Amino acid sequence: MKTTTPDLTIVRTMLDAGDGFISGSALAQKLGISRVAIWQHMEKLRDRGFIFEAIRSRGYRLAERPTKLDSLMIEARLPPSESCRVITLNTVDSTNDEAMRQLGAGTSTPLVVISSEQTKGRGRLGRDWLSEPNGNLYLSFAFNPEVSPDQLPTITPWVGVNLCYLLSSYARVTPQIKWPNDLQINGRKVGGILTEARLDADRIRDLVIGCGLNLKAPQAGWNGDLKDRAIALDEVASAPIDLNHFAATLVGKLLTTCREFRDGIYHDRLAELWHRYDALRDRKITLIHGRENITGIAHGIDADGSLLLKTEDGPPQQFRAGEVTIAKR
Repeated sequence: MKTTTPDLTIVRTMLDAGDGFISGSALAQKLGISRVAIWQHMEKLRDRGFIFEAIRSRGYRLAERPTKLDSLMIEARLPPSESCRVITLNTVDSTNDEAMRQLGAGTSTPLVVISSEQTKGRGRLGRDWLSEPNGNLYLSFAFNPEVSPDQLPTITPWVGVNLCYLLSSYARVTPQIKWPNDLQINGRKVGGILTEARLDADRIRDLVIGCGLNLKAPQAGWNGDLKDRAIALDEVASAPIDLNHFAATLVGKLLTTCREFRDGIYHDRLAELWHRYDALRDRKITLIHGRENITGIAHGIDADGSLLLKTEDGPPQQFRAGEVTIAKR
């Protein structure tokens, strides 16, 4: 059963009202508390950046809202039926590490950890992930899928195609995904996914999905070779990106995506969705697989998320792991 606090109810009600006014008596009746208590809650919310306009006989209106990450703003944007613990931080070593610590401490799932900065952010293969506090989004979503460990390689591509769908619908852009976990726009990286898990012998006990997304380009521009390799959503989006609204949309999408993964819905749809967003299909690539370098033509992925690579000899081969580079023309 989801617990709804008075602060969350006030914020959600005000957001739903848009520019309209809500009477203090209506709020008091909804929450079962006095109008004085409503005012006290609003005063407390001011410290978080919520500014309420009050007009006699009309009630209250939300005049200003937080621009920095705020857990109430994110939770209030989620469907009331959804239950998800939202933890927002100014800085953290790694959102994935903090999510794992929360799981170790017994915090119930699903939960999401979101930070404005990471001091030890990382990508695949232990690489550093630049995580400066310039308005980007660093998020880790944790849940208990209760599925077998052999399904683990499938979750990253399944999340990837769903994030591509979200970016295309939210920002009116044309994203792609480069196997296995890079999100791209115009051939430049806009984000990445890092999946980590705690396993038992017969099941995935806890799954943490880390997402790093470039929402704002650096004010001074991209440094060095990042000019050709990186891109931010605000450089191509059709409208300004509201940080909390986008974060809530992303959390809502992850809730649905992970539920579909747990229920096995992904199996019949993954390859089709991947085809829609595939950055490598029919391109000549080189796969670093262990100590081997294998060159061939990318033929998408199979239903389990394995890369299909056709070399000169024989049918496409399946690879569940590796590092891909695009061969020069």
